[in-house]
Amino acid sequence: MHTKKRVSPITVILMILGIAILAVGVVFLALYLNGYRYIRIPVAEEEGKVLYVKFLGVVDDLGSPYRGRIVYSDGLTADVDMKSGKITYSNGDVYEGSLSNKLEKNGIGKLTYVGGDVYEGYFTEDELTGRGKYTYSNGDIYEGDFKNGKKDGSGKYTWSDGSYYDGGFKSDKKDGRGKYIWSDGSSYEGDFVSGIKDGSGKYTYANGDTYEGDFKNDVRSGNGKYVWVNGESYEGEFKDNLPNGQGKYSWPSGRTYEGHFENGVIIRTE
Repeated sequence: MHTKKRVSPITVILMILGIAILAVGVVFLALYLNGYRYIRIPVAEEEGKVLYVKFLGVVDDLGSPYRGRIVYSDGLTADVDMKSGKITYSNGDVYEGSLSNKLEKNGIGKLTYVGGDVYEGYFTEDELTGRGKYTYSNGDIYEGDFKNGKKDGSGKYTWSDGSYYDGGFKSDKKDGRGKYIWSDGSSYEGDFVSGIKDGSGKYTYANGDTYEGDFKNDVRSGNGKYVWVNGESYEGEFKDNLPNGQGKYSWPSGRTYEGHFENGVIIRTE
């Protein structure tokens, strides 16, 4: 009588483990033969550290990403299809347009944000850079130059109430020469620095008054001329929006006063 040899538990575990490894190997081989790859793509360098995006999906005949999942360094993920030029981000944003082999938005495209904002125009290395149009969900529209995601260069910003600014921008702020028209009919054409009136320009008020001259930190300051709609005028020095210093005040009748002013008041020294 023969006794059946028992298989030890360790042997059974090793057999199961071997089969599992073989199965995993077969799966990976099948995925590889069907063009699936895992790729780390360097996209930038920050403080001496190389930043990567990770791609898992199908590659083309040259081994470049074609269709699959992107994982960004900040944890954001996205589904990409290079054929259609479409990226759907995990936060709800959707991009359609030109893409580089680094899976970056590059060239002309359209980015629709989950909040309703829409940008159409040029991209460079994943940033809004070049000429484009940004439509805000509240109805505001900016059309002009962008650099690294900010309004920079020349452009026109139109508010939903009809007001608009047309001129220079720098780092998202009005900067350089420009024209601002308010919905109430008032306007300013002149110099801006960091979003405020600074330099020389002309301000036309809604009631018809005009001021032409110097501005500093968004107020009339320096030399200029203010003309009231009733025909009166002041020409001379200004400080904090008021006549301050030497100047000349004229009335429609032809009468004039030339002398010193303080805080908008005539100071007679005689």
